Amino acid sequence: MSSLTGKVAVVTGAAKGIGASIAKNFAAQGASVVVNYAASKDGAERVVAEITKGGGKAIAVQADVSKAADVQKLFAAAKKAYGAVDVLVNNAGVYQFAPLEAITEDEFHRQFNTNVLGLLLTTQEAVKHFPEAGGSIVNISSTVTRITPPQTAVYTATKGAVDAITQVLSKELAPKKIRVNAINPGLVETEGTHAMGVIGNDFEKQLVAQTPLGRVGQPEDIASIATFLASNDSGWLTGETLIASGGLR
Repeated sequence: MSSLTGKVAVVTGAAKGIGASIAKNFAAQGASVVVNYAASKDGAERVVAEITKGGGKAIAVQADVSKAADVQKLFAAAKKAYGAVDVLVNNAGVYQFAPLEAITEDEFHRQFNTNVLGLLLTTQEAVKHFPEAGGSIVNISSTVTRITPPQTAVYTATKGAVDAITQVLSKELAPKKIRVNAINPGLVETEGTHAMGVIGNDFEKQLVAQTPLGRVGQPEDIASIATFLASNDSGWLTGETLIASGGLR
């Protein structure tokens, strides 16, 4: 039996990159998956098509995780399709790097609304739908909280909040048998990092040079860890922050 057989998972921001890889890995391990997206409908539908073509179960649901009404709609769709929710992956995130003098109120709120408020809203709603047997929440953070690169003050602050919230909720939700863990990826090659111009520039070379395993991460590197945290194989883990960075600290 596959490690997620019979489980229902909601993966936010799953139209591309790490989220898409997690959704596909979950489905391959037997989970029914809700592929959430904010704007990339085509991307989400491609992920669903790939999953169903392989014999898995998945639906795509649009929702802006920073809006409570959208989050309620997301979980209502999950319940209608599959009857319950056992796993939540808080992967939806936005980022933009800028020096201190270029930080704006709008950009601050854009990143915090999705990366922090969105995580809180989805977790708040997921808890209402988890069974009495409990569930697993996996938060996607970042190693920026450890390496603190210049020009990432806002983004690093959001991910520092994710790390802290993970610790708090692991204790708060433990009586409900809900485990809460985080994955802190290093630099991962995704559509987003390509679009930002990070892949192929000096910043990438600098990070790879500092990475003991000597390469940029791939979405699949993170997906396999998320699958472990979502499964009963990690049943004795909660409040952990797993640094998935090829050794970069």
